[in-house]
Amino acid sequence: MESSFSPEDKNKALFFYLVTMFQTAAYQQMGKLKNPITDKIERDLDQARFSIDMLDMLLAKTRGNLDDEEQRHLERVIRELKLNYVDEVEKDRKAKEAEQKSQAGSSQAQPPDAQGATSGESASGASQSGASAT
Repeated sequence: MESSFSPEDKNKALFFYLVTMFQTAAYQQMGKLKNPITDKIERDLDQARFSIDMLDMLLAKTRGNLDDEEQRHLERVIRELKLNYVDEVEKDRKAKEAEQKSQAGSSQAQPPDAQGATSGESASGASQSGASAT
């Protein structure tokens, strides 16, 4: 069966497909798309960064060999992925900060002698049990 595409058209279509593969992988790795195999949202920002770096490398290695449409498409995809990546990294940073603040706030909110009261004992209950043990 013969293809009605010229070799140039076929290569252009394959180029767009390759870019789309890395784009989709990066969005999945950032947790923005479900993994179609597991049907779950999975996040691996290191892998997402790798996918974006692959597209950056492709841009650098093909510079001067792409037509205007291919060049604009690849640059747009990389730009969008980088913005989304920065957003995801920022979300992680804010979540860690909030967690650290809540942990610091809960340990600073109680005087040292009342920390046992958080486990269900009252300060007076602790002294009563100590008094009854003697």
